[in-house]
Amino acid sequence: MLVLSRRVGERLVIGDGIVLTVIEVRGDGVRLGIDAPRDVRVHRAEVLEAVQAANAESATNDDAEAAATAAALRRLVPPAAGLTPEDPSATSSDDR
Repeated sequence: MLVLSRRVGERLVIGDGIVLTVIEVRGDGVRLGIDAPRDVRVHRAEVLEAVQAANAESATNDDAEAAATAAALRRLVPPAAGLTPEDPSATSSDDR
């Protein structure tokens, strides 16, 4: 890890298009300005970690929960007249 000291208004350049500027220092906090190309994603680490944890949790939902959700949806949306969910002709032309 590279550790640098910067003062308010001073900048740090990373690569070809990322510029960090120290905006303000308050107590134990530092406000940074970040100029980066639109294709470079900039995230706060704690938010990114929370999103990744939520995604991992949702990806590991068990089959019982998925079956319960499917059953609830079937009760809300009855199949079209004469068609059953197992009937291959039940899919719309958009699904083919």
